[in-house]
Amino acid sequence: MSAQPKATLEQVLELLGFPATVEEAQYDNGLVLDVKSEEAGRLIGRQGQTLADLQYLVNRLLFQQDQSAPKVTVDVGGYRAQAREALVKKARDAAEKVRRWGDIVELEPMSAFDRRVVHQTLKDDPDIETQSVEVEGSDKKAMLLRLKRS
Repeated sequence: MSAQPKATLEQVLELLGFPATVEEAQYDNGLVLDVKSEEAGRLIGRQGQTLADLQYLVNRLLFQQDQSAPKVTVDVGGYRAQAREALVKKARDAAEKVRRWGDIVELEPMSAFDRRVVHQTLKDDPDIETQSVEVEGSDKKAMLLRLKRS
């Protein structure tokens, strides 16, 4: 049985009591399900944690239906797109500080998804290298930006 991402997310939202509509869009990186709801803030949660949990749940359900189902990205009212733009700007600003002062810059602990955005943003920068480091007492890792060694 093939997985039906949009129908699965709509059913989860209905069971959780969130009236919403879901729009499906195909991008280079895969499928994005964008949720439109008057309760967007509750669906996003603090720092996007509820949204991340919802995405994890939907992907687990899809995997149970079809183990070859591609992973989907769940967004609510463009939150992820805005958060990504802010993170890209933060990474570029930090890289500029590294370039200007030569010091290592440490970004706050962040999720694997966010660290990947930072790595992807700076991967072609000829001056900057990025590294994920463990943070004591946390399950998240921080990012270090430093000048590339020649």
